[in-house]
Amino acid sequence: MKSTRKQKRRLLFISLTIIILLVCLVSSVSKDITQIYKNRKEANNLSNKYESLLEKQKKLSSEVAKMQDPEYVVRYAKEKYLYSTDNEIIIRFD
Repeated sequence: MKSTRKQKRRLLFISLTIIILLVCLVSSVSKDITQIYKNRKEANNLSNKYESLLEKQKKLSSEVAKMQDPEYVVRYAKEKYLYSTDNEIIIRFD
């Protein structure tokens, strides 16, 4: 059986259509894969940042709790800002 011109054209058209669909599919999947990779990387970065912020929050909460104690506040002011009461002499060593 000899194929006719019409059959050859139909086969060419079908082949080209399948190739175009495959290229579109591969391109779409590759874009999705790269987006997934970027999202995972960003999620990891945000998770690390969240953990560091939680740690910072714990430290600040601890500092707030300490600042509720008047004796600690006086000692902190003396050490940090060289605050002194009457009849006190501050000598600082480096």
